[in-house]
Amino acid sequence: MSNKHLFQKFGFLRAPFGIGVGRYVCQLQRITIKFCKNHGGSLGIRSFLEHDLIDYAKQNPGVVVYVKPRRHRSPVLKAEYLNGETSWICIANFNRQDIIQWMELLKTQYHDGPALRLLKLWHTDFPSIQGPWTPFTFKNPSLNQIKFPDKKIGEALKFKPTATEELIRLFEEQQEAKKFDQEIPVQKGVS
Repeated sequence: MSNKHLFQKFGFLRAPFGIGVGRYVCQLQRITIKFCKNHGGSLGIRSFLEHDLIDYAKQNPGVVVYVKPRRHRSPVLKAEYLNGETSWICIANFNRQDIIQWMELLKTQYHDGPALRLLKLWHTDFPSIQGPWTPFTFKNPSLNQIKFPDKKIGEALKFKPTATEELIRLFEEQQEAKKFDQEIPVQKGVS
């Protein structure tokens, strides 16, 4: 069994403050493209730089793009986010379309989330001081001292009629009153 997960960063996933409230702020601050001008593994990133980099920079004016050639090294994308985190992706032997997709992914996520080892499956910044909700949370405390079976508690609940039921009752009364008014002149004519 491996223990390499113990060396991973741990914590809770957190959204940046105010995300989704107000205008959208891209969390990607800068991206550095490191590549070799001659190495065969950098062919895809060189193709991306020739054909797509200017369009990417025009579409994303809030993201600073650095291009850093270096000799005899594998190509790498380094993304830096507003919260100070960095993410590295080795793009050796990737084609141009793969690099476009990775650049889009780095732009849309706000940090390298899958690299976190979660401490718990759920987390809240504002824990309840009352404890978790139970079916007895808002019940009357006097129920704790009652001897069961109890006739008062066991009897059926009597609810007030709803507004719809009240309207139906009034309509039926109105219909009966009309029938009664129609029957009275008929009886006067007969007698």
